[in-house]
Amino acid sequence: MHRRHLLIGGASLFALGGCAAAGADMGGAISQAASANEIAVARAVLPTTAPRAELLQAWTGPYEGVPPWDKVTPAKLREAILEGIELRRAEINAIANNPEPATFANTSVAMQLAGEPLGRAMALFGVMTGNIGTPEYRALQSELSPLLSTASDETTFNEALFARIKHVHDTAAAAGLSAEQARIAERSYNSFVRNGAALDAAGKAELGRINTALSNAFTSFGQKVVEDEKTYIHISDEAQLAGLSAGDKAAAAAAARANNLTGWAITNTRSSVDPFLSFGDDRAMREKVWRAFVNRGDNGDANDTNATIAEIVSLRQQRARLLGFTNHAEWRMQDTMAKTPAAAMELMERVWAPAKARVAEEVADMKAIAGHDIEPWDYLYYAEKVRKAKYDLDQNEIKPYLELNNVKRGAFYMAERLYGFTFHKITDGSVPVFHPDVEVFEVKNKSDGSHVGLFYSDDFARPGKRSGAWATTYRSYSSFDGEKNVLASNNNNFIKAPSGPLLISLDDAETLFHEFGHALHSLSSQVRYPALAGTPRDYVEYPSQVHEHWVLTRPIIEGFLKHVETGQPMPQALVEKIEAASTFNQGYATVSYLSSALVDMDLHTQATPPTDIDAFERESLARFGMPKEIVMRHRLPHFNHLFTSDAYSAGYYSYLWSEVMDADTWAYFEESGDVFNPEIGAKYKAIILAEGNSTDRAEAYRRFRGRNPDVTALLKVRGFPTN
Repeated sequence: MHRRHLLIGGASLFALGGCAAAGADMGGAISQAASANEIAVARAVLPTTAPRAELLQAWTGPYEGVPPWDKVTPAKLREAILEGIELRRAEINAIANNPEPATFANTSVAMQLAGEPLGRAMALFGVMTGNIGTPEYRALQSELSPLLSTASDETTFNEALFARIKHVHDTAAAAGLSAEQARIAERSYNSFVRNGAALDAAGKAELGRINTALSNAFTSFGQKVVEDEKTYIHISDEAQLAGLSAGDKAAAAAAARANNLTGWAITNTRSSVDPFLSFGDDRAMREKVWRAFVNRGDNGDANDTNATIAEIVSLRQQRARLLGFTNHAEWRMQDTMAKTPAAAMELMERVWAPAKARVAEEVADMKAIAGHDIEPWDYLYYAEKVRKAKYDLDQNEIKPYLELNNVKRGAFYMAERLYGFTFHKITDGSVPVFHPDVEVFEVKNKSDGSHVGLFYSDDFARPGKRSGAWATTYRSYSSFDGEKNVLASNNNNFIKAPSGPLLISLDDAETLFHEFGHALHSLSSQVRYPALAGTPRDYVEYPSQVHEHWVLTRPIIEGFLKHVETGQPMPQALVEKIEAASTFNQGYATVSYLSSALVDMDLHTQATPPTDIDAFERESLARFGMPKEIVMRHRLPHFNHLFTSDAYSAGYYSYLWSEVMDADTWAYFEESGDVFNPEIGAKYKAIILAEGNSTDRAEAYRRFRGRNPDVTALLKVRGFPTN
């Protein structure tokens, strides 16, 4: 998901968490002999039982093996995951019960090798439940999620295993571990403690109960929201589509046909709703479309999520208290750059007041045109009228230059110029896909033609697919057990055109570049150990956000943003109008996002978890002084970020945190006089992208930029005063 439209108010920002200088040492080179010995020791610990299930087998075929999407069925996936759990259990027990003294090789490395077959099956499971989502896969998800949660707890609660992990951690210096190895030992130990390994037997039993209940609730929440997003507003009178572009009308007609209807349908997804709210002249129909969209999960029916949310926040609070934390936010933020809820709130509160002030200005401008009060279903519509009046800019004037395939080719060009990657579409059918719409590209190093990995592009909305845009990695790079290539994917929800080219909005183009930034992060990885591949939640969006800036750079405009009919590049006059309006509507963009982040943190710092979720949302927004003309970007009843897993819970602020580094990085490129500066691009790839979490990320930023991030760059990008 992209989050371009943010701003900062205030003269200074934050001291990045974890700022103790770790230096650039990633442990030094490890000889091939030492590496081979390390792996040999680790593998000697593990059982040699070969998996039986078809979907547990090592991936075969070209490009170092590819996921066997053509062989996946719910029944085969169930068989594979159940067997995979048993195989991993045997491996964990072998590590835990090893009579040899604990070492980094026979414990930490062995842990990273354990569960490889299950990992392959889980990559398939995640895609089929998230991108396909048929009733059969939803049923499988409901069955397996609690079993997977229990299996995870079983590993964490294994006392013999934890004793070995603690020993490796406590003796890291004496054992002469490299900085990289010591970092793994520390992070592994801290993670086990944070997840209950140090609890007594009764505490572990209670935590296991909580985790299983949460797993069930996460699955239930996600499935209910997906069901609500299958709904649509049926329109039979073409007059009610007045104001929409021909392309948006065609998409609505295609959506109707897909649902066996005549006329038009506005599906309950953002890519369909936003154009209607922005350009639909029929105010009553705008309200109807808006209400259907914002009330997903909040209709008092079988798909209502309010009781599920209440259960989740209660369980999270119980878990936090059991683990010694005041609330869920404190527990969740232990492994972040911000470190504490207070630090995240300080940043958000600096933004909130100037954002609301800007909203008041925007509303005044709109009322002058509308002649009536602005309601939430009016905001985007009249914002376009103001944009046209102030800047002579119509979003529909931009769309003809943003044909989906051309925008993707522009993203590939960016990757080539910055990082030396080239993308080559695979058309011979040698790589299976999970849906006919998916395109696959081989990624190579331009310098020598060597293979890097594959990029899977899944662009279109479909029934059962979860909403939004996201990136997934089916196989990550690591080199400790032989170099593994990367299998990365991007997933969008564009409404497929019935025929001909698909034109997308500028916001959609930025989303595409954002998600592609996540893929580039994976494709650039050069980590040795898989345990250091991930990054903190409030860092992970930074490399993706910064790539949004390249959409309207001159080389991409001239090469790829060409009018769908004339073939001419977007004219400089239009680019200048876009740039002049670049800070337009920032009040709306910031308040809609930031209200969701504030309510997220408010919800997860409550001493007593609320039971009436709708009432809490209203009261929380009232405390923050939410402008009545705007609704949260994600209301709680359909806030997938928060309630389909713990990943973004008490963490939606992370887009704002990351954007400080993002804007400062873009300023670095701009100040060099070349936004494709090869030296800066190479340094960015080597330090920010390639290292994963091998070193402290705040220290890595200082190595890249020569200092901490400067808020002034973000203020300039957003058009706010810098003093």
